[in-house]
Amino acid sequence: MLKYVKTLPGHQNPVYALAPSDQDELFFSAGNDKGIVEWSLAEMAFVKVKMPVQSSVYCLHYYNHLLFVGERSGAFSVYDLKKQEVIARINAHLKPIFNIKTVPSKHELITTGEDGTVAVWSLTDFKEIYRFQAAYDTVRTIALSPDETEIAFGCKDHLIKIYNLSDYSLKQNLEGHKLPVTALAYHPESRYLISGSRDAQLKIWSLADYALLQNIPAHMFTVYDIAFHPTLPYFATSSQDKSIKLWDAENFKLYKILSLEKAGIGHTHSINKIVWSNDGKYLISTGDDKQVMIWEMES
Repeated sequence: MLKYVKTLPGHQNPVYALAPSDQDELFFSAGNDKGIVEWSLAEMAFVKVKMPVQSSVYCLHYYNHLLFVGERSGAFSVYDLKKQEVIARINAHLKPIFNIKTVPSKHELITTGEDGTVAVWSLTDFKEIYRFQAAYDTVRTIALSPDETEIAFGCKDHLIKIYNLSDYSLKQNLEGHKLPVTALAYHPESRYLISGSRDAQLKIWSLADYALLQNIPAHMFTVYDIAFHPTLPYFATSSQDKSIKLWDAENFKLYKILSLEKAGIGHTHSINKIVWSNDGKYLISTGDDKQVMIWEMES
């Protein structure tokens, strides 16, 4: 399944964000440091500090040679990887930005965060198109359905709020978690929506009628991220409990626990973010221990 490959040191402070690139086996990380770091999966090594940032980075999002950087200040920057320069910096929110997603079919960019608002931006000129209040407090996470018909937001008030992507009208509120929703992911073939929370539970929701299909006591503490493998029927979760878990995406069987306790190697603090490389060969993890770890998917 997954085996440990390498730890990439270099960050001086907790790391909150990761983003894989679709070129040259590169990926990016950022957090409480003063810059965005570029790494090579081919070399398993640090490449360079890509750009400086003015405040802590809580999210990174890669799309079409552009790297979007969401900051604690409420601003986001757009770094053009072809031009190797920042092409836009927008003061988007009054409070920290926690998540950024692109909607390719609409050529739009979505930002949200601690102010509870969702802002929609043009991917052409980064002008604001629309803004709405999704919650009265933090919206922590965004998930986009694979067919791009709906978008889900995980909120501090325990709700998952689902909106139509055509006109950003509210479609459904999902109630189930007892504490803030911190992670969301749609099954790649739209079979279900999966949510994780500070209550340490994973919940599986039907996309036909939004019924709660299953509840999984997945971790000891907050579930911070959920990442589906790009080609195989697995997903990984990461948690404040310092573990990564690999699950069967069909029957939700737990396959593997990657932790210091179980495997003798792992993170020593909360694991804030996990991403798969685009080819699915590697899982990359990072967190409060300032380390970036690489795990290889064995066939």
